Amino acid sequence: MDLQISVFLLFILFTAGHSLSCYECMGLTGSCADQKLKTCPAGSSQCLSLTTVTQGPISVKVKVKDCAVDCQSGSMNFGVSKVSTSCCNTDQCNVQDAPDPPNTPNGRICYQCDGQNCSNTVSCSGTEDRCIKTTGTFGGKSLVAKGCVSKSICDATSFIPNVKGVSCCEGNLCNGAQSVTQSVLFLCCSLLSYFLMH
Repeated sequence: MDLQISVFLLFILFTAGHSLSCYECMGLTGSCADQKLKTCPAGSSQCLSLTTVTQGPISVKVKVKDCAVDCQSGSMNFGVSKVSTSCCNTDQCNVQDAPDPPNTPNGRICYQCDGQNCSNTVSCSGTEDRCIKTTGTFGGKSLVAKGCVSKSICDATSFIPNVKGVSCCEGNLCNGAQSVTQSVLFLCCSLLSYFLMH
């Protein structure tokens, strides 16, 4: 009996002291070639790989890897920017880059904001099976972002700093059309920073 208790206590001692290790990098040129291994801080339970593609006059692809507190695999599409995340929970499991955000339309259509106009539409792709509407305040200005999102990501976005409202819905164009006063890029940056910092 004493041997069983000793083995159990040793097991707890070794497993409680284990910290997750993940790869870390920020590739601003579309590649995460210079990744380093990192011991995650307390509270981090997952490894994250993220790919963001911003479209417009200048297209930019950013690859990010890091530790995460709460991470969900899936994708978001705000028209001007698309994000794909891959999450895992074992040591060094984020060695592979997150795939590029999907481009093959899946039949779902949602509203998206372009400057002051939120009556534009975007075709959802891959696992993006929900429409999303987010509102937030930055520098005293109210911002709105709309687009497509995977259900898994939508379920995990309720605690993003500076974003007061995140609502997801099913059905084409269910996220409503209305005008806004500021650019959607500020709000997208907040959503992106949430995934980078958590």
